[in-house]
Parts: sequence; structure tokens; C-alpha cells
Amino acid sequence: MTKETAFPDTAPLEALISVSSRVVTISHFRPDGDAAGSLMACTLFLRSRGVEVTPVLPCPLADYLAFMAPPQSGLLDFETSPDAVEAVIKSADLIICLDFNRLSRTEYLEDAIRASKARKVLIDHHVAPDREDFDLVYSTAEVSSACELLYRIILNMPEIGGEVSRIPLEVAEHLYIGMMTDTNNFANSVSPSTFRMAADLLEMGVDKNALQFKVLNNHTEPRMRLMGHLLKDKMNVLPQYGAAFMILTADEKQEYSFRPGDAEGFVNLPLSIAGVNLSAFFTECRDEEYVRVSLRSRPGTDVNALARGWYNGGGHINAAGGRLFLPTEEIPAYFLKSLEEYFGK
Repeated sequence: MTKETAFPDTAPLEALISVSSRVVTISHFRPDGDAAGSLMACTLFLRSRGVEVTPVLPCPLADYLAFMAPPQSGLLDFETSPDAVEAVIKSADLIICLDFNRLSRTEYLEDAIRASKARKVLIDHHVAPDREDFDLVYSTAEVSSACELLYRIILNMPEIGGEVSRIPLEVAEHLYIGMMTDTNNFANSVSPSTFRMAADLLEMGVDKNALQFKVLNNHTEPRMRLMGHLLKDKMNVLPQYGAAFMILTADEKQEYSFRPGDAEGFVNLPLSIAGVNLSAFFTECRDEEYVRVSLRSRPGTDVNALARGWYNGGGHINAAGGRLFLPTEEIPAYFLKSLEEYFGK
């Protein structure tokens, strides 16, 4: 029977870990900072207990996050090492899934995870998790990030006993990165508990300046020029809906030497404009034959509902995403239509 809990009783998790000898940690396709942070924090915490753990991703980390999993971390990704990934999933007796609410978000790994006889644990902060796919569920949307929820879980584990200082520093650093990136550097989805977590981690020795520099100020010149191009030539503002959107085509990605992660944060930029409460960023993914959709909003506008209703996706109230199977030239009209129907005007 699936057990769901918002504020973690870690006894069931402790029981599963205690009888497991081969643990696999997994996060979602196109991993962001919260995915990487929760994946590596969970992995490193379990290793500090002497547990054998292999972290797995469907695809490689973006360049700006690669420092979080150096070669000695043992991180495997399916695109680079498909046979090795399938083998460790098949041999696992416990799979811990982090920062996604449905197995489809693992893309190529979904079938292997479903076929595995391992017990499966979900640690996630998105709405409406597919509970039936997991043996144990820790799920609440009332936290900033998967890393904040994982932080609460780790705090409740027996050897930590609520003492933040007992958390290994490298685990704390990954928790901080995930929480910091998923809140857009504390701009979105924050609560008093988020700031308490940040304060606790800083007090125990996390160097926030060093970590934020690595994540936020370590991009390439083409990425900066692409951002300028999008803001100058591609940003469309729809005052009647308090909305804005940008479209990044495959040709533009090639022109600006685009690498995975280069568009991270671009969807938030139009929200700096007075009167813009909703922003959409569309990225053409020619190899996958779809357009990736990112949606962000200010408080009071529910982009999760917009994503679920019109963009084959979902997420949080102020941060969601999805996919479109349309040519890029048809997106402006479709976006306008979706806003007309969503706002009822």
C-alpha cells in the first residue's frame, strides 16, 4: 500500500533502506538544479551511511551544473551509457525517485523503472503524484523544492536527529543549490521554512556566495548574446492579458552554439516588466519533434492550470511546463488562443 506524507515520518524509509543493498537514485529528464541537487544530496547522504548507491539520469547534466557530479560521483546517464543504466536499475532492490511526480518524466527510463522489482520511493514537491507507481511517497507542494523536502527527511533520520550540524557538508551544499535554483534565487515559491533552511545551512558552513557564483555566473558568451537577441528581437508582450512570450527556434540554437541549460532562467525575464504577470518560453526541440514549453507567473496567476489544460504538462501554480506538437510558426496564434480560453475573454 502506498503511504503519502507531507511532513515526513522517516521510519518507513529507514526500514526500506535497512534491508536494501543496491540503491539507485533517479531524477527527471533535462535535470535542473533541484533535480541535480536532490539526486546528489540523497546519494551522498546514503553513501555517508555506508549504503551502495548509484545515481542515474535519463540525460547528462547541463554544463553549468556539471560541477555537482564530478567523474568520481559515479553518476550514470542513459544517453551516454544506456546498457550500464539499464543494468543497475534491473539489479536494484530500492529505487528512490526525486523531483518528479510521474514516471513519464524520466523519458527513456520509464519502462526500466516499471519493470524493476525494486521497492520504489518518491520524494517530490509537484502536485498530483502518480501514487500507485510507488511503494512509499513523500509528496507536498507546500515546500519550495524537492531539496527542501529532502532536507526535512534527512533531518528526521536517526543519525541526524534534527541536528543540522550532523549533515555532511557536501550533502548540505547540494541541498542549498537545489533550493536556491528552484526558487529563482529566492524570488519564487518561498516560505518562512525556506529561509530557515537557508539560514541553517549557512550556519553549518555552506558558502552561498561560492555556490551561487558557480551556478549563476558561469555561462558562455554565446549564451549571453542569445539572451540579448531574445529580449531585443523575440519578446512579444500582450498587455491585454498581462502576458509575454518568446520562441527559440532550432536554427537560433545552432546560430548561438546552444548547449543544454543555456536557456535556464530566460522564461523569468519578462516578469520584470510592470504589468506582465505571465511569461511563456517556447523552445523548438527538432530531434525530439516537439516544442518544449516553460511557463512562469506572478502570484495570482495559475500557470499549472494553463499547462495542464493547453500544453500537455503541469507543475506548480507559478512555475509549470509542458510540450506542444506544433510548428513554431503556429505557436503565437495557439498561445493567444490558450490565453483567450484560459482568461475567458
